[in-house]
Amino acid sequence: MTLVVDASVAAKWVLQEDGSDRAAALRGSGDDLIAPSLIVAEIGNAIWKRAIWREVSAWDAVRAVQTAINLFTRLIAPSELAARSTEIAIELRHPIYDCFYVALAERERCPMITADRRLIAAAKAMKGVELRLL
Repeated sequence: MTLVVDASVAAKWVLQEDGSDRAAALRGSGDDLIAPSLIVAEIGNAIWKRAIWREVSAWDAVRAVQTAINLFTRLIAPSELAARSTEIAIELRHPIYDCFYVALAERERCPMITADRRLIAAAKAMKGVELRLL
């Protein structure tokens, strides 16, 4: 099965957070894990914050970003999703960054996994997109 994974889940693969155990089980599921390539920046930002707060070393931060990226089967260029992501963002009144993942799940006709309850609530009314809470 193919699953769209957002940054709220992927960051838990390499950072110890609430839900990291469930995220680890997901990455070991054998499913194809995909995301828009903007996830690289989002994961990097989450890890950067931990490095700034001295919760991880700079060396570990660099390795964590690469580790998380390597767990994806495929990363999709945001330009392929931009138009639909914009439509979804306007429709849901939700930040476009998250809507790239929703647009990808819609396009690929596969579930999206997120730890973002606000996104799930916003997208509840969308037909044809399955969002699952981690």
